[in-house]
Amino acid sequence: MKQAVHPAVGIDLGTTYSVVARLDDTGRPQALINGEGDQWTPSVVLVDEEGVVVGKEAVKAMSTDMEAVAECAKRDVGQRTYHKMIGGRQYPPEALEAWILNKLRVDTQQQIGEYQKVVITVPAYFDEVRRKATQDAGYIAGFDVMDIINEPTAAAVAFGFQQGFLGQDGKDKQRRNILVYDLGGGTFDVTVMQIGAREFVALATDGDVQLGGRDWDQRLVDYVAEEFIRKHGVDPREDANAGGRLWRECEDAKRTLSARRRVKIPFEFQGNVVRPEITREQFEEMAQDLLDRTDFTTRQTLQAAGLQWNDIERVLLVGGSTRMPAVVKMLKKLSGKDPDRSVSPDEAVAHGAALHAGLLLAKHQGRTPKFRIKNVNSHSLGVIGNDPVTGRPRNGIVIPRNTALPAAAQRIFKTQKANQRSILVEIVEGESASPADCAPIGRCSVRDLPRNLPDQTPIAVRFRYLENGRLTVTVKVVGTDRKLRHEIVRENSLNHDQLNSWRRYVSGLPPLAEVVVDDA
Repeated sequence: MKQAVHPAVGIDLGTTYSVVARLDDTGRPQALINGEGDQWTPSVVLVDEEGVVVGKEAVKAMSTDMEAVAECAKRDVGQRTYHKMIGGRQYPPEALEAWILNKLRVDTQQQIGEYQKVVITVPAYFDEVRRKATQDAGYIAGFDVMDIINEPTAAAVAFGFQQGFLGQDGKDKQRRNILVYDLGGGTFDVTVMQIGAREFVALATDGDVQLGGRDWDQRLVDYVAEEFIRKHGVDPREDANAGGRLWRECEDAKRTLSARRRVKIPFEFQGNVVRPEITREQFEEMAQDLLDRTDFTTRQTLQAAGLQWNDIERVLLVGGSTRMPAVVKMLKKLSGKDPDRSVSPDEAVAHGAALHAGLLLAKHQGRTPKFRIKNVNSHSLGVIGNDPVTGRPRNGIVIPRNTALPAAAQRIFKTQKANQRSILVEIVEGESASPADCAPIGRCSVRDLPRNLPDQTPIAVRFRYLENGRLTVTVKVVGTDRKLRHEIVRENSLNHDQLNSWRRYVSGLPPLAEVVVDDA
């Protein structure tokens, strides 16, 4: 029987824009166009009584129907619900992300035919909960998500391909250290990678999932709004539609300031107009603290990799926000090198995802892959236990951050009383010893322990952390052959039935059950 041929498709599911790429017949990555003829689809969703609209038309609605618009849903991934009501209803971020993915799928299938298997990218600093939610969004959209790959890693793969490091001869044995500085619309990542001998090895990674170009936009929004208040005594940010229009004007002004030294930002509200002028120097000064945050993270990541700047051959720029001149100036001062702009800041991540998809498909078909990727985890993983000295809850780290993946490790905990029949394993991510300062991943309720266990019976909790940042947990009573049945329950994740109902709803079929999640 002839084996089905699947196209190698990678998706950069961005906070502000999303891109799809596939490998062409020669094995080169190529960005695909959407239904509007563009390579970049705005990650904006309009939900109204007529249905769901995604992309450019949804952006236009921000000026007239902002209360029905969801934007930057990626920043809320991992939460139970999106941060605001859409048309009077609550939606989980996975569903909003799935509508974006569904548009990408429908549009690109017009060019390459039907496909299901994809690789989706996420910020390197996404935790396990956010990665699970991204996979769920892919499932809701009708995809078979083969893997989740970190955005800086994908960009490094695209860079390696472009530079010829993935050539068939494999003669290039020299290992190069590169630093990927990825500042997108809503998230920031920095990753130090070693490239050579067809391997892409992450040495250290760090970032901020609440820092991106949108925060620079917000500084301009506040600047214009404050000018409006001074002149007319009204705050346009308090009106949703006016706020949407103001954001669009300020985003456009930010881009203009990357090419010109000054810009006027005209804005009208309630019959009143302001036209404040701002120079590039003023803009850079008002956003200096944002840039300083990326400076600090970059230096910390290099230190975590155990390298100095003279060990780094290239500083690779990724993400549309790296077009701001202040970013280039800061990195040149920090590293002593001219940042590398050789890959497209908008397409590199999708290109790398498509190359990774090609690698996975080759492995599935029994062919030798052209390269290998070795990642590290961005957050420590641990279990909440009681400190034997203080009796207080404490984070017992099982897998430290920046551990090479896949990784497996275990830690021994003890029962608290004789004949204990159940235990609760609470899993957290974070570096702090205090569980309150860590992010909860989920919990495993392990029941039906063997009868008559004495107090302080050792219980082994074993983690296996995969390359895509997904976690599996096994629990075992030490001294027995019995592995205990359990399931990780994630507080903010959709269950199986909810996922299937949303999948039907997003695809246009009647849902099997009520799909709107109320804010709990």
